[in-house]
Amino acid sequence: MLAWARQGEWAQLVQEESVYVVAVENLKRLEAECMLDSASMQRKADLLERILEQDVEVRQCLEARRDELSGLIGETRRRHDMSRSYGAVAAAQPTPIEQGRR
Repeated sequence: MLAWARQGEWAQLVQEESVYVVAVENLKRLEAECMLDSASMQRKADLLERILEQDVEVRQCLEARRDELSGLIGETRRRHDMSRSYGAVAAAQPTPIEQGRR
């Protein structure tokens, strides 16, 4: 998931997130059925730490993308508002052809 986030492959990231959620649920179910020895528990803790670190970076990538999209939406709104405002002014003023008829 981190690789997809780093590359800006948002559709792939969402798809991988779905796979991840299913895998986590399966692991929860399997974990209830077994006991881990000390070495396995340490390995599990190390893996969870790594997953959490990567999750932080994925979130940072998503927040940057959210901010980028927010900026694009704001720019689009400003352009739309300007177009609407100036379009109304332009429509209210006669064109050079219409001025010649008066």
